[in-house]
Amino acid sequence: MSTTARTRPGATSEATPAPARRVRVDRDRIVTLAMVAPSVLAIGVFVYGFIAWTGWVSVSNWTSFVRDLSFGGLDAYRWMLTDFRYLSGLRNVIVFTILFVGASLLMGLIIAIALDRSPRGHPVWRTIFLFPLAISFVVTGVVWQWLLNPSAGLNIPLANLGLEDLPLWYVSTTIVPGVTWGRIEMVVPLALVAVVIAAVWQLSGFAMAIYLAGLQGVSEDLREAARVDGASELQIYRRVVLPPLKPMTITIIIVLGHMALKTFDLIYTMTGPGTGYVTDVPAVYMYESTFRANQFARGAAISMSLLVLMLLLMGPAIRARRKVEEETAA
Repeated sequence: MSTTARTRPGATSEATPAPARRVRVDRDRIVTLAMVAPSVLAIGVFVYGFIAWTGWVSVSNWTSFVRDLSFGGLDAYRWMLTDFRYLSGLRNVIVFTILFVGASLLMGLIIAIALDRSPRGHPVWRTIFLFPLAISFVVTGVVWQWLLNPSAGLNIPLANLGLEDLPLWYVSTTIVPGVTWGRIEMVVPLALVAVVIAAVWQLSGFAMAIYLAGLQGVSEDLREAARVDGASELQIYRRVVLPPLKPMTITIIIVLGHMALKTFDLIYTMTGPGTGYVTDVPAVYMYESTFRANQFARGAAISMSLLVLMLLLMGPAIRARRKVEEETAA
């Protein structure tokens, strides 16, 4: 009797905490779900819901101010693939993305390496290079439109220096000769270079900040060990410092790449479509087709093509970043 009396209380005390933990876990799970539910709902409606809506509009008969959501087939996509302005804009946005991302990576890396050596007044320099990020693309477009105006801005000091053939900047209609596909020259419109200069000025500071954080994460002991082994500064950067920056490079490509593909405000305020559509991009054409020409199906088709372009860029970049992270973890 006495043994049973001693065992029973002990058994009760071991079994009691389990239901309490379950209740606590369930309560935490409910609180967590309640906190993320609004975000999940908002993303589901305003991102994926609107993507589905845009996809349906692109295959509808909504080609006037009067809404008509009846199924119209793939007419908008067939039109898009034969339209000169759309194909010109597609060429331009691809060229713009390559030049803009490449130049931003290079400028950001050069500035980050310079600041990583802690030059005199480096906090001030860092602030100066980051300051353009606080400016909107609209302001950047207006300012650089004036700076690169062929009859004003930078051309005035160039003329005072005696230069005769002054650059036309964003009003140039010259396209560097190259491969021709149908009526489209698959090369670089010189007017687009002016837009790239403005975009690089604004966002190379972002690349600099990412690279600088990566450089400061490289152990000084590794650099010192390389110096003791007789490595030059160039070899130290090439073999020790730059390899760990690969994940940062992929991150910058992802962020700047998707910004370049959907660029609108900078080009709209700085140059517009340009003569012969030399600076036009699909986002500008989508806006004008939808909200000025009331060609909603065509505007939606252009939007869906931009989504496909972003997936083509983001997919390989995200896979490359995941591979680098797995190699680093191993």
